[in-house]
Amino acid sequence: MVTTQLTERELQAPPSLGLETRATFRQAGLDLLDTLPEGSGRLVINLARTRHVDSAGLGALMLVQRRAAERRLRVALRATSEELRFLLVLTKLDDLFEFEG
Repeated sequence: MVTTQLTERELQAPPSLGLETRATFRQAGLDLLDTLPEGSGRLVINLARTRHVDSAGLGALMLVQRRAAERRLRVALRATSEELRFLLVLTKLDDLFEFEG
C-alpha cells in the first residue's frame, strides 16, 4: 500500500495586497512553493487580515498560482472576503483556487 503525505505551507497575506506589497508577497509565495515536493503539496494563502486587493495584488496571486501549477501543486485561499471571491468569479479565475472558510 502506498500512502502520499500531503505537505502544506501557509502564507499570511498583508492587510492590503496591492502595488506596494505585491513583490514581497509574490516572492514569499514562490519561496514557500519551492519548499514543497513537486506534485504533492499545497500552499494556503491566509487572507483573514486582508481588507483590500487591487489588480496588482490579483496579479501576484495569479503568478503564485501559475508557479504552483507548473510544479503540480495546489493553492488554497483561506478566509477570502466576499469582495475578493466576487472579483475572482467575475474574472473567471475562481476555478484556479481552492477555497477554505
